[in-house]
Amino acid sequence: MTHIGTRSLDMSSMQEELVRDRIQTLHREAEEQRLATDVLRLRRARRDAERASTRLRHALLRFV
Repeated sequence: MTHIGTRSLDMSSMQEELVRDRIQTLHREAEEQRLATDVLRLRRARRDAERASTRLRHALLRFV
């Protein structure tokens, strides 16, 4: 194989590695985004549950 052919293979291999790294990074970022979204959803659900509990407590106090 010639020097040019070897260099072409090296560049192709390097490009494939860069593509694999980018794909892994995108997967990792997507997972981080899913986790962040889940945390926000959980916080919102807890806040809503606390508000509902407060409303229920006030409603029950009116009957006492």
